[in-house]
Amino acid sequence: MSKIKIKQIKSSIKRLKNQKRTLIALGLRGIGKEVIHENSATIRGMISKVEHLVSVDESK
Repeated sequence: MSKIKIKQIKSSIKRLKNQKRTLIALGLRGIGKEVIHENSATIRGMISKVEHLVSVDESK
């Protein structure tokens, strides 16, 4: 399965609680932090909830 690199590019301050919790669940705890996850439907769903706060780079 391919990997996805997710980087937080905007702050979670003044965001909805579910968006903050989604960022924490992804492992993102601040602007500029990056995590790598497997490309799965669950992770894609989480990314779609916070797509305005993160950037996604797909690698093989």
